[in-house]
Amino acid sequence: MTTLDTSTIQTLIPNRYPLFYIDRVTELVPDESIVAEKYVSVAEDHLVAYLPGELIMPPTLIIETLAQTASILILKSPKFAGKTAYLASIGKTEFLKPVPTGSVLTLAVKMVKVRANMGVVTTTASIGDELVCHAELHFVVEANA
Repeated sequence: MTTLDTSTIQTLIPNRYPLFYIDRVTELVPDESIVAEKYVSVAEDHLVAYLPGELIMPPTLIIETLAQTASILILKSPKFAGKTAYLASIGKTEFLKPVPTGSVLTLAVKMVKVRANMGVVTTTASIGDELVCHAELHFVVEANA
C-alpha cells in the first residue's frame, strides 16, 4: 500500500490551485483502488459563494474531487504512466448528504473496467462512516501533447 502527499500528487495530475482538491492519498493499490482525503475549509471561495449562509461543498466539486482521485489511481498504473486522464462521463450518481466546511471528505475509488485507453471506476465520498455521494465515472487516457 502506498501513501502520497500533495507535492507527489501534483507530479501525476495537471490540476493546480484553485482547482486542486486532494490533500493526501492514504491508500493506493495501483490498478485496483485508492483512498484520498479532502479537507473542506471555510477559506475556499467557492464554498462561501455556493449557497450564501450555508457553508457546504457544491455537488459538482464533489464529483471533480472524485475524478481527481480517480486520475491519481489511473495514472499510477504502469500502463498509463506519464499520460493524462480525462473525465469522459458520469454514470449512476447519488448525493445523499451535504458536505459542510470543517469536514474531512474521504474519497474511495475502485477500478472496475479498463479497455485500451478508457475505463470505468466506482467512487464513494464519505464523512467518517456517513456516505455522502457515490458515482460511476468513465475516463479516457491520452498521451501528453
